[in-house]
Amino acid sequence: MVFSMANISSSPRPNIGKSSRPIFQPKIRCSVSSSSLPLVSTQFDLRTYWTTLRAEINQKLDEAIPVKYPQQIYEAMRYSVLAKGAKRAPPVMCVAACELFGGNRLAAFPTACALEMVHAASLIHDDLPYMDDDPSRRGQPSNHTIFGVDMAILAGDALFPLGFRHIVSNTPQDLVPEPRLLRVIAEIARAVGSTGMAAGQFLDLEGGPNAVELVQEKKYGEMGECSAVCGGFLGGAGDDDIQRLRRYGRAVGVLYNVVDDVLEEKMKGEEREEEEEEEEKKGGKSYVRKYGVEKAMEVAEDLRAKAKRELDGFGKYGERVFPLYSFVDYAADRGFSVGD
Repeated sequence: MVFSMANISSSPRPNIGKSSRPIFQPKIRCSVSSSSLPLVSTQFDLRTYWTTLRAEINQKLDEAIPVKYPQQIYEAMRYSVLAKGAKRAPPVMCVAACELFGGNRLAAFPTACALEMVHAASLIHDDLPYMDDDPSRRGQPSNHTIFGVDMAILAGDALFPLGFRHIVSNTPQDLVPEPRLLRVIAEIARAVGSTGMAAGQFLDLEGGPNAVELVQEKKYGEMGECSAVCGGFLGGAGDDDIQRLRRYGRAVGVLYNVVDDVLEEKMKGEEREEEEEEEEKKGGKSYVRKYGVEKAMEVAEDLRAKAKRELDGFGKYGERVFPLYSFVDYAADRGFSVGD
């Protein structure tokens, strides 16, 4: 339900709020100097980091979902999970958070893959005719338009438990103690459950004048929060650091979606008038629809600042925090395209 923007390479570059920084920048580099971080000048290339991880995760996902009986269900599962347009943002955030605390990325890969399975399952269900009724996803037709509504429901239903099984069956026991693994499983269950992403989808369907913030936090912020927190658990983060990761991940998840909405609005312009009228009838469930582009851009700038403030608390980890810093700027600026 988050991190699902289609690739955009020639979109408008509006300024966010009062900041002079554009939403987009040509490259995402991290050069950080603050009172809580080492006073060194360094450059971190998020694109290389992300591309490398994405290739590894894609291979592991391919291996994790072989086609077997019942063949149609597995083909539908693979269709969405292995979509070429998938960015793998939840897995990348999970690995980055694990490595922040000195964890081995091999310990994070099973959970990273599970997060992508859960993410794909939520998107399959979101796109159904009686939910968001979206005909396309990740640059290709939605799952139900190819395999039918019945098979899409089954594919989504199957991906959720497969993710949990994948964590238990594939996480190296010598790298992750069992108590940490249990916390990871409980965190994912919380995020997708009736008080998490499911609640966000409920509010998205119901609409109403006061639902905007809750929809954004539950439907989009939960996956970002869950991804960061799971990585923290795997890396052995303490309770205070886990709380910082919660706030960071939630802010980045909502930021990502707010910027998606701004870009979509800028691209479609007047063509969206009829759609906007329909959304207004439902109550308007995005900052852009409810408050307009300018207000949404102010919200995005506030979320960027909030996420970076949380990361200031990780200064003792030095350069290992740079991937998460760069992730914030990518969510706001989209300085490069991720996906085949």
